[in-house]
Amino acid sequence: MPKIKTCRGAAKRFRKTGSGKIRRNKAFTSHILTKKSTKRKRELRQGTLVHSTNEKAIASLIPYL
Repeated sequence: MPKIKTCRGAAKRFRKTGSGKIRRNKAFTSHILTKKSTKRKRELRQGTLVHSTNEKAIASLIPYL
C-alpha cells in the first residue's frame, strides 16, 4: 500500500494533542471585529478541541501529524 498524502490545508489548521485529540482554532477572528465585544474576541483567541463527530474525518486528513 502506498503512503497516504497529508492534506496540507488541514495540516495548517489542525494539530494533535499529547493524548491524541485534535485541536483547532476558532473562526470569526480575522475581520469585522468592531461590532464584536472585547469578551467575545478574547474567548475566540482560545483554541478548542474538534467535535467527536468530526474527529475521524480530520484524523484521516492528517495521518502523520
